[in-house]
Amino acid sequence: MVNIANCLAERGMEVDMVLVDARGPLLDEVSSRVRMVNLKSSRTLTSLPKLVGYLRRVRPGAMLSALTHANIVAILAGCLSRVSIPIVVSVHNTVSVSTVNTRGLRPRLCLPLMRRLFPRAAAVVAVSEGVAEDLLRITSLSQEKVRVIYNPVITPQLFTKAAEPVAHPWYRPGEPPVILAAGRLTKQKDFPTLIRAFALVRKKMPTRLMILGEGEDRPKLEALVRELDLEEEVALPGYVDNPYGYMKHAGVFVLSSRWEGFGIVLVEAMALGTPVISTDCPSGPAEILADGKWGRLVPVGDINGMSKAIVEALSEPASRVPPEAWSRFTLEATTQRYLELLLQVQDGNDFGQPCPKHTLKRGKQDSG
Repeated sequence: MVNIANCLAERGMEVDMVLVDARGPLLDEVSSRVRMVNLKSSRTLTSLPKLVGYLRRVRPGAMLSALTHANIVAILAGCLSRVSIPIVVSVHNTVSVSTVNTRGLRPRLCLPLMRRLFPRAAAVVAVSEGVAEDLLRITSLSQEKVRVIYNPVITPQLFTKAAEPVAHPWYRPGEPPVILAAGRLTKQKDFPTLIRAFALVRKKMPTRLMILGEGEDRPKLEALVRELDLEEEVALPGYVDNPYGYMKHAGVFVLSSRWEGFGIVLVEAMALGTPVISTDCPSGPAEILADGKWGRLVPVGDINGMSKAIVEALSEPASRVPPEAWSRFTLEATTQRYLELLLQVQDGNDFGQPCPKHTLKRGKQDSG
């Protein structure tokens, strides 16, 4: 979302980034051309009255939201504001799987609310074909309302950051190759399968495993590492501001997820020339890797299959994936598709009609 906002602003659009609470490690990456709107709320749901007030006051030409609970609040705000503002919601995960595998009451409430509210959105963006198919299966959305737009992953900054040195001692010349993974330490990412697969790889060749990220499963993962006596070969350094140097110089990048909406890290690793391995989970990795053309796919939870794929990747000479494999995921290509969609819904056009050529601007502001 930061990438999209920055790119639209650089094209001369008036862009507001409306945040429930303006904090987090990505704030510094937001362009000075983007106006930050801080609702200063403790939760997404409690931000609803302030979001309604923002819509009434600013009357933007269109609003784009992301994440399921934020999407629901965005549509509610649009309805309660009684101002004609098209709401475009974007779905970044395979909803039917994520709701079943997430604890708590909120995930169970989200699905019926999505079925009730998503048809009121001007458009629904799915970040992969698999996510779109899942949405159409579990909701009453019409096929015409759902658009597939991939995530804007490849930016010029990606390659600049990847060129920065990596301070970790495992990346010094002459050290064994690093198997790298990245993501929140949660059930979805299934890092236990990767750690167990690494234990098998370790018996065949010298290598190390590094998992970048933080999350609630850290104690379980650390206990598993101790159980397998891998404390000297497995590192969990937490959140890293710049993971791209780690990716570029890794021996192989592995995504071990049980489910995904897209798989941003796979695209980043491919673009940086690192061999990639992924579970063939719903939804995204098979699309990104062209059913195994650009990287190895293994079944979800298959410890032996993953270890075999890692050994093969580390044993073969590394070959860069051609740009055609990741050109679909560049910032410019993705932002153009978002811009076309936002202009269409702003003007009330049917999706089948050509997009008018003018800029996306805020509506008339009132004095409220």
